[in-house]
Amino acid sequence: MKPLEGLVILDLSRVLACPFATMLLAEMGAEVIKVEQPGSGDETRSFEPFAEGEGGSVSGYYMACNRTKRSITVNMRHEEGRKILRDLAAQADVLVENFPVGTLARRGLDWPSLEAVNPRLIYLSCTGFGQSGPYAKRKGYDTVFQAMGGMMGLTGERGGGPVKPGLPVADLSSGLWVAIAILSALQGRSRTGKGGHVDVSMFDAQVALLTIAAARHFALGEVPPRLGTEHPGRVPSASFRCSDDRYLHITASDQHWAPLCAALDLPDLAADATLSTNAGRVAQRERVMAAMSAAMETLPRGDAFARLDGVGVPAGPVLALDEVLTDEHVQARGLVESFEHPVLGSFPALRNPLRFEGWDNPELSRPPLLGEHTEAVLMQRLGLDAARIAALKEAGAL
Repeated sequence: MKPLEGLVILDLSRVLACPFATMLLAEMGAEVIKVEQPGSGDETRSFEPFAEGEGGSVSGYYMACNRTKRSITVNMRHEEGRKILRDLAAQADVLVENFPVGTLARRGLDWPSLEAVNPRLIYLSCTGFGQSGPYAKRKGYDTVFQAMGGMMGLTGERGGGPVKPGLPVADLSSGLWVAIAILSALQGRSRTGKGGHVDVSMFDAQVALLTIAAARHFALGEVPPRLGTEHPGRVPSASFRCSDDRYLHITASDQHWAPLCAALDLPDLAADATLSTNAGRVAQRERVMAAMSAAMETLPRGDAFARLDGVGVPAGPVLALDEVLTDEHVQARGLVESFEHPVLGSFPALRNPLRFEGWDNPELSRPPLLGEHTEAVLMQRLGLDAARIAALKEAGAL
């Protein structure tokens, strides 16, 4: 048995943050019913990159965040479509939506409307800036939240402009907040018997991640500068170029300093007692970094890593994506698996990283075809027969 078996989630969300969250919950056993627009579906079905198979092409973007779900098509602009969603919500444990503020209220699908038919419902709204405040009506995407939430301002090379991370960090981290919120609300419901509304703002989620950077500002009045791969409060902690033009990242604490100096043949640094503590090294950052950079530039990455790893200094090669996916530890941990897709055949994917003792582990299942489960869900959940479903399709509700 998986830990979330028996949980029913009605997923009205699209694109990335919420679909990522509901996929994680689906792989841990929840039944996720993904509601999509008839004809087009979640807009990410049209996003590149496209994987090509004998049966046609499928969006890799869509597949990355929609595995293990059931897809139904319902037209929310049609009254019969809205009735179907209200009936499904009456049976669900959780509803997830990420429409602009006020959209679902105009359609009678907001929290007050659905609480009336299901007081135990956990209703989660994920928007760019939340349900209240001066920015509530604004729209935005991942990079907007990175920019306004401080992430982008902290990221970049010394003296350079802001840089976005290589992944949509605001979307993905907001998805994790959504999953945490759902599980927290369910635990609360188990004690009170009542559902509730959860307001998740992607902007708030990014501000909440500032943690250590905000701590430096609160403690020192400092706005941390952009330092590339260097850490503002720890030396050494940075990526160093090696003689073969590859990079090795090193992060060392006080207990690692002496063995690091010995491994890199830095006797002058080792002999300086003022460098034995992190505070001393931070105060002499430029000197330490210059000496270490010069030493690393004489060694191939493999040799440098072997020396440091051999004496217990935390270090790791800066790997390209293809190197990560073929890494021996990634393979040993089974982080890359595959699913069978009716259009593509066997297709690789990243597995859910959680491992359980006492419950079955998450399993990798394929993403659904558009509307693949419409008839099955409406028959099983609402007791509709084939004739009624056909009539609803004819009327444009499905």
